[in-house]
Amino acid sequence: MRKVISTLMALALTALPALAADDTKETDRLDNAGTVMQEILNVPDDIPQDLLDKAECVIVFPSVLKAAFVVGGSYGRGAMACRSGEHFTGPWGAPTMMALEGASVGFQLGGQATDFVLLVMNPRGAQAILSSKVKLGADMAAAAGPKGRDASANTDATLRAEILSYSRSRGLFAGISLEGSTLRPDNDANEKIYGKKVTATQIIREGAVPVPPSGRNLVSLLNKKSPKNHSDPNSLK
Repeated sequence: MRKVISTLMALALTALPALAADDTKETDRLDNAGTVMQEILNVPDDIPQDLLDKAECVIVFPSVLKAAFVVGGSYGRGAMACRSGEHFTGPWGAPTMMALEGASVGFQLGGQATDFVLLVMNPRGAQAILSSKVKLGADMAAAAGPKGRDASANTDATLRAEILSYSRSRGLFAGISLEGSTLRPDNDANEKIYGKKVTATQIIREGAVPVPPSGRNLVSLLNKKSPKNHSDPNSLK
């Protein structure tokens, strides 16, 4: 019996470093999401301010690799932050971790690590993403986001879209279509970030947890760059 207990204890001790490393990977990913967002908002032709001000949520996927869209079961991971309050009119709150999976056959990333930023443009889209897996272009209307401070954001595609997507690869920043991809909450990663089981809805809509240290850069940046929701109030009810 003592031998069995000793063996179990040894196995547990062996597993601890791996678990700690896994937790660190998630905190690094969340911290990197803040870095990516800051760098993108500092480029000359970035996300139009009026679109950022009308977004209910922002999703950032740092360093998604081409292989993630070719090899089955692989995917990009990142974080989603939303404005707080019943109608998304409060300050930006604690982020939930997210997963991006699959893509259309013709989707190409050129073999380079690519950062993605997605704007969620209405409450319906935000609620759908938080509650289940959604397919862009099928469950939700998606479009490549316009860029540049003087870019017109009033095209039909932009006005209809629930998700506007952008990419950055090899230093180039542009709108990109992610139709065919799926988005879903990554609750396993949330457990590692927050130290307990907590759903995306509890994090975003219920304010169940405070902003973790690794998420402070992302949240403080969004509160600084877009402190107020400028969407039509009727669209938020």
